[in-house]
Amino acid sequence: MKQEIKTDQAPPAIGPYSQAILAQGFIFVSGQIHLNPSTGEMLAGSIKEQTKQVLENIKAILEAAGSSLNNIVKTTVFLQDMNDFSLMNEVYKSYFQPPYPARSTIQVARLPRDARIEIEAIALAGDKKK
Repeated sequence: MKQEIKTDQAPPAIGPYSQAILAQGFIFVSGQIHLNPSTGEMLAGSIKEQTKQVLENIKAILEAAGSSLNNIVKTTVFLQDMNDFSLMNEVYKSYFQPPYPARSTIQVARLPRDARIEIEAIALAGDKKK
C-alpha cells in the first residue's frame, strides 16, 4: 500500500507525480528543484543558495510525513554543471550528520525549468529524529 505525502511548505508537483510517496516504511521524495514554495518562482542566486532551497523543500516534505533529513538513507543529486559540485557539497554537508546518506551525483544536460540542481531522496519513515 502506498500513501501520498503532500505539503504546501514545499513546491507543488509541476507534473503528474507526487511530492513524495510513503510505502513499506520508506519515503520516496521526488526530485526537488530550487522553487520557492511561497511564490512558485525559481530562486535566483548562487548554487549554494539554490542547494539550500532544494534541501529546505525536501526537509518540509519529510516533516509533513513525520520524518526528517536525518532519516534519509539515499540521495541522488543532479547538477547542470559538475563545476558546481564543491559549492553544492558545502551546503549539502551542513544539512546532514554522520553517518551520511548514500549519494550519487550526476551531471545532466538539462533539468526542469532549466534548474541548475535537483535532488531526490529516500528516507526511513517513522520517528522524527533530530
